[in-house]
Amino acid sequence: MSIEIWLSGFLFLLILVLQIAMAVFGYILEPTPKHYESDYKLQNFNTDPKKFKISIGLALIEHFCVITLAIMLFFVIGPYNILFGIFLTMFRVPEGAIQVYIEKDYWGLLSLAKKYSVASGTEKDSLMDSYRSILKTKSTRFAFAMIGWSVGTLAFSIALVLYSLTLAFIGWLGIVTSILIGFSNGMKLVKPDVKAYEALSSVSGLLAILFEVLIGGWLLFFGIS
Repeated sequence: MSIEIWLSGFLFLLILVLQIAMAVFGYILEPTPKHYESDYKLQNFNTDPKKFKISIGLALIEHFCVITLAIMLFFVIGPYNILFGIFLTMFRVPEGAIQVYIEKDYWGLLSLAKKYSVASGTEKDSLMDSYRSILKTKSTRFAFAMIGWSVGTLAFSIALVLYSLTLAFIGWLGIVTSILIGFSNGMKLVKPDVKAYEALSSVSGLLAILFEVLIGGWLLFFGIS
């Protein structure tokens, strides 16, 4: 087994672990309307600033792991089909890069939370508007990042179906999942108020986790044949 295959499997699983850790520390990976309707989350950032900073640190590690994974997967599938490798890299590297860029604004929520804790009246309303604006911008950029995930994963999954007998079943799962992720996030960008998006996003999100656990574990322990 090559180091690229082993490292790809490890990164698939590490990214999932980091996302769980981020959530534990209060990081908002994908903002939803429930985050806009209350100031609870904003106030909570200021309650434990150290926890907020750790969540950002974990998020940045996760984003750079995504970029590294994309590069490793290029070397994994490139020998089988260079075009699939190029498509994967072209879309998954920007996925990670977009999320790194997102953190610039997200970091500003800590300063916003500090101001909010001592504000009153119209100033508080203005700060809440800024809070909602940052989260909505993050939500839009996250949707673009997930479309990058969708196209990159689709290319990778097709390669699995075409060139690996043992991984074809995981490849088909990846194809279905990537199409659902792409469609749900495209829907979110075009019609963000459609309620069907939330249900589709939940289902496709669970399928994505299943796909990444399966492919990560397989690459880590068995490789590609």
